[in-house]
Amino acid sequence: MSQFTIQPDDLTGEDVLELLRLHLDEMHSWSPSCKVHAMPPERLREPDVSFFAVRDGEILAGVGAIKHLSETKGELKSMRAAPAYRGKGVGKLLLRHLIDIATSRGYSWIGLETGRPAPFLPAVRLYEAHGFAECAPFGDYISDEFSLCMEKHLE
Repeated sequence: MSQFTIQPDDLTGEDVLELLRLHLDEMHSWSPSCKVHAMPPERLREPDVSFFAVRDGEILAGVGAIKHLSETKGELKSMRAAPAYRGKGVGKLLLRHLIDIATSRGYSWIGLETGRPAPFLPAVRLYEAHGFAECAPFGDYISDEFSLCMEKHLE
């Protein structure tokens, strides 16, 4: 059985950068470029973003981040399981970790933007299973046939 660990990551390891390249490439293959809101590594290194890597021993299993929006709000960014780890609980583990971080920061709300096309359905189902629901667009997002905003209110 896999023993996953989640740690903050500085986005300098080749495995992390490779997974983020895959993530961005797939986002661009599934949506028009103007609808891709995934952040490049240099943006994920900014102080308002906390980035995490999930590892199975030394092997990268997934990545994800939380962006500070305000004292009460955060946004999930760049949630991605490595291809070999899809469907193995990495997304669920990382999502719970990011929700715990949001709660520990005192956020009362966390949001995210994901896609509407079929390739995004597993992610949408994961978020729904953890209490996220569709919401009005926030920030610079616009709801349309490609973009779906979701939110979760925290206790």
